[in-house]
Amino acid sequence: MPVPAARRVWAIVPAAGRGARFTASSSASSLEPSSAPKQYAPLLGATVLEWSLRALLAEPRVHAVVVALAADDAEWPSVAAKLQSPKLRTTVGGLNRQDTVANGLDALASQAAADDWVLVHDAARPCLNAADLGALLDAVGSGGAGAVLAAPIVDTVKRELGDHVATVDRQGLWRALTPQVFAFAQLRHALKEATLAGIAVTDEAQAIERMGLRPILVQGSPFNVKVTRAADLAVASNILKMTGDTPMRVGQGFDVHAFGEGDHVVLGGVRIAHPKGVVAHSDGDVVIHALCDAVLGAMGDGDIGRHFPDSDPQYRGADSRVFLRVVAARMQAAGLRLINADVTVLAEAPRIAAHRAAMAANLSADLGVPAQLINIKATTTERLGFIGRGEGLAALASVLLGP
Repeated sequence: MPVPAARRVWAIVPAAGRGARFTASSSASSLEPSSAPKQYAPLLGATVLEWSLRALLAEPRVHAVVVALAADDAEWPSVAAKLQSPKLRTTVGGLNRQDTVANGLDALASQAAADDWVLVHDAARPCLNAADLGALLDAVGSGGAGAVLAAPIVDTVKRELGDHVATVDRQGLWRALTPQVFAFAQLRHALKEATLAGIAVTDEAQAIERMGLRPILVQGSPFNVKVTRAADLAVASNILKMTGDTPMRVGQGFDVHAFGEGDHVVLGGVRIAHPKGVVAHSDGDVVIHALCDAVLGAMGDGDIGRHFPDSDPQYRGADSRVFLRVVAARMQAAGLRLINADVTVLAEAPRIAAHRAAMAANLSADLGVPAQLINIKATTTERLGFIGRGEGLAALASVLLGP
């Protein structure tokens, strides 16, 4: 029996809103009045939207993120330029959230399978953490009616009833958060049915529930707040400062090539004279290949063979520094930076001492870090094995990434 294909995960971020409550509360508060929608409000050196996108872009299971924008949005290009993520796509939103999410689904219609998962996440919910997003995707697995990230209500709840208030039993009450995740076809059908019935749902789960489906609740952090009013920015800022110590991530990479015909090898982007070349599809730079694999490994983003397959003719003879720059852009888009890298070249020859500084300069330029964060060294194998016999060379790389 054939193994069924894995269900891909897509994400939609409705970002076409004008944020009327946010603008009004900004004008009424001591904060500087803002005419920009809340998703573009500044927050700790970025915008609210940038923070909201980071966890989605960093999650390896998310194939692409569709940001649904207002037709006259002039802010997005600067955000996209800073994020530099190949996962990002855009479409035009609608008059309300319901229509905007529907437009996002339409934008995916030519690529998403009926049972692919679709995450929907608020553009103004900047404090989503990786653990909650991972738990949500783990919860749906390969089946079910979807899932909603939520937090149990812990405060006493009151209902206003004209001239008095009544206490509401909070047992079993939860605050619905985002992301929420549902099958592509089910969500698309549910939103269309709600629109035809003239019902404005307040979240995607409500539309799914109308179809008789029962998504599950996945407990998430109560710190996953939504920026609705200007004062919420201070709350979000404090949460991000408090929870911003993302665990460090370690990656290792290894690459090896046999010697062949030629008069040079390329190591760390430096052409080094040698009686032999290397047998390789690209330029055979074992230093950069190992470093790319180490960074991708630390990110949980596959390996160099997946991103730049040697079966693709466009990479024949390619400069491996191009690969490293692409990997560096993916790292930065995921909200990560290089803390340090340690590279070991394993070869009887050529000697690299005279080229070490130039190699470090190339790597640091492509990774966007100071050269002193990259250590390059070499060793032989004491004439043992294929390297000792002068049949090829290899490189090992270890990296540490941080937020």
